[in-house]
Amino acid sequence: MNRPRRLLSRRRLLGLGGLGALAGTGLAYATWSPGASGSPGATAPTAASGPARMPAEWGPHAATYLAWPPADSPWKDQAPAVQRDIARLARTLAEYEPVVLLAGPEEEVRARRACGAAVEVVPIPVDDLWIRDTGPVVVTRPGAPADTARRGVDFHFNGWGGKQRHPNDGRVARRLLEHEGITRIDAGITAEGGSLETDGEGTLLITESSLVNANRNPGMTRAEIEAELKRVLGARRVIWVAGVRGEDITDCHIDSVARFVAPGAVLLSRPWQGDGPDVWTRVYEQARGVLERARDARGRRLEIVEVEEPDPYAIGDRGPAFLASYLNYYVANGVVVLPRFGDRRADDRAAGVLRELHPGREIRQVSIDAVGEGGGGVHCATQQVPWVA
Repeated sequence: MNRPRRLLSRRRLLGLGGLGALAGTGLAYATWSPGASGSPGATAPTAASGPARMPAEWGPHAATYLAWPPADSPWKDQAPAVQRDIARLARTLAEYEPVVLLAGPEEEVRARRACGAAVEVVPIPVDDLWIRDTGPVVVTRPGAPADTARRGVDFHFNGWGGKQRHPNDGRVARRLLEHEGITRIDAGITAEGGSLETDGEGTLLITESSLVNANRNPGMTRAEIEAELKRVLGARRVIWVAGVRGEDITDCHIDSVARFVAPGAVLLSRPWQGDGPDVWTRVYEQARGVLERARDARGRRLEIVEVEEPDPYAIGDRGPAFLASYLNYYVANGVVVLPRFGDRRADDRAAGVLRELHPGREIRQVSIDAVGEGGGGVHCATQQVPWVA
């Protein structure tokens, strides 16, 4: 039997009746209209929008960003367990590359103690842990001097379309870029990092449901959104899969559906089929059809590799929001960190697939079930800073 939970999680929201359930809670934040007076787009510094590209995640990193959920976060009484998961993830990644953890001033001491001396803690307040979505997307300018080669794209996080309070998270990208001394690119659209997947060679893979959506980009067409993505991320081709609106708080981010594993190769999550097809099976089937027909920015057809999600009966009752997708992994320097769910056969199979796809990297599986019960995973909790020479 599922435990009653107060958490506004990334997948539980549908059980609350969507945005209508937020009326009177103070959680229904308005979207902004790009370019409108008083909107973030109105103050865009055009000088920051020079030639840049979004590198592939498997490229070399200078660091990884994480965020420490405060005790008064939406996690409520689950916050201690979630903090332990983030500390476990931070300590694991710190074995391979520098880790920068954002934490509010009142949480600094606790975060430092939990994560260890190898993790740098910076006093930037956050509302939640999902730095992949709230933080900047760091892009690079090939050939530029090292001290100016990075730019950070601010996609104006708005609580996944007004579904969660974000007074601090809506400012994380700007504050972090200021702290790091990285020039900010002011995007003309609202998006989240989990909705953007790239091969590092000019191809973007995204879901239409999470971007062509009135709760992020009201009045904008797919073509207009695509043009802005190409401008700020240096993309030359965008592959759109349909996704699905309203089944989770993100409106179906790509990073739990399909991921590039190399130029010309995509890893696709196949839902467990024991109880027959459901909405996520339809998402998978539509995505596979698109990927089979697609060509990347260099004109290549895509090789598709699949990994099956775990058997929900083998992993036990984890709550209605639990994200059981192996695709929510993170590629860091010398390592791939992916979730372990407790279905030994599926866990081992997923580790084997990623070991084959990322030769030369260690495969580390971590149990972060408390984070998973909020509808996210390793990838959702991390954001890379690409290395520049």
